[in-house]
Amino acid sequence: MPDFATSDDPRVQAQLDRLALLSPGADVLGLERISALLARLDNPERSLPPVFHVAGTNGKGSTCAFLRAAMEASGLKVHVFTSPHLVRFNERIRLAGTLIEDAHLAGLLDEVLAVASGISPSFFEVTTAAAFLAFARTPADACIVEVGLGGRLDATNVLPSPAVCGIAQLGLDHQAFLGDRIEQVAAEKAGIAKAGVPLVTQPYPPNVAEPIRQAAARADALWLPRGETWDAEVRGGHLFYRDEGGEFGLPLPRLAGAHQAMNAALAVAMIRHQDRVAVPFQALEAAMHGAQWPARLQRLGPGPLHDLLPIGTELWLDGGHNPAAARAIADHFASRPLHIVLGLLANKDASGVLTAFQGKEAIFYTVPVPGHEHHAPETLAGLAAQAGFRAEPAKDVAEALGRIAAEGDTDPVLIMGSLYLAGTVLKANSEAPV
Repeated sequence: MPDFATSDDPRVQAQLDRLALLSPGADVLGLERISALLARLDNPERSLPPVFHVAGTNGKGSTCAFLRAAMEASGLKVHVFTSPHLVRFNERIRLAGTLIEDAHLAGLLDEVLAVASGISPSFFEVTTAAAFLAFARTPADACIVEVGLGGRLDATNVLPSPAVCGIAQLGLDHQAFLGDRIEQVAAEKAGIAKAGVPLVTQPYPPNVAEPIRQAAARADALWLPRGETWDAEVRGGHLFYRDEGGEFGLPLPRLAGAHQAMNAALAVAMIRHQDRVAVPFQALEAAMHGAQWPARLQRLGPGPLHDLLPIGTELWLDGGHNPAAARAIADHFASRPLHIVLGLLANKDASGVLTAFQGKEAIFYTVPVPGHEHHAPETLAGLAAQAGFRAEPAKDVAEALGRIAAEGDTDPVLIMGSLYLAGTVLKANSEAPV
């Protein structure tokens, strides 16, 4: 699916318009274009502070959030590159703790696009190059880089020697690019492995672990899966982590969802299995409370959208758009009845997402994803009905919330299915990330 962005700042929008005309307008994997582009910019990726490189199908963004929270609690200045953005393009590039300013962003995009002639870089490749330029020129103590799509051929994989690499939960997504077998996905994600660099991962079944083992061996990387040299478990209301240095307990993460404990554990393991950035135990504790990651089981506060619902109704938002993410969301709400506002991009497994809610008392309201190719609300409602749910299409989220309010109950409301949809919700409820 092609990416896109708009900006309220005319300087940034002018550069985004140039990018839309220049790039192929679709996801394009491969390292040739990004390498050529960075070479024309004097290879800023070689001048970054110590890099924490994170891949995965689900949980990679949350892992990045825990890494950032721990390092900033240590008093460190941290660059962060993540995708996609939710409301503002600037969310993708955090410079030494602060979202990049519009004027700075416009200048960087102009600089990258000025040398892109003949390369035809993608939207993500230009964004990556701009981020690396910004990171190389701004002093900081560490750099967190989230893989965009896959790993082996992702534009971020030009990083020469990260301090540590990590792989979060794996599942099927982006099958057109990564393959329709989980073993293929694992091999692509493990392509971020680098010689002499620890590769810290979650545990996987043998068929998934084997291609990761092979990729690590080919790269001469040290593979460190959870359950071997390090491990973690939740017991007694705490997250207990252990490795060769011993065992210690941490508070459970403030981020909602039982799955966040293992995302936090992966971040802890990445920090403890590298030696270029010092993070004390107290900062790991602080990260459990301090990590924030918008649109991942985020409970929305008062705002124009929330105010459409009866007083006392919980309104939740999650950008989960594949079956594995949907299962984690369903587990979080356990046996609570739900109203679910669902919008999915056209290339997502709608039936798989719906199946995750089988056995739950849920009513679906299906909506479009503005500005993107999506499952038609009528089609999505039909699939939900086939799965045994009451379902009805709506023209947008506000209309769906109005219908829910008319039901007269205060059961929790969940808006989910696309990070692009989540961005429109955050903007409409006046909760843009900062």
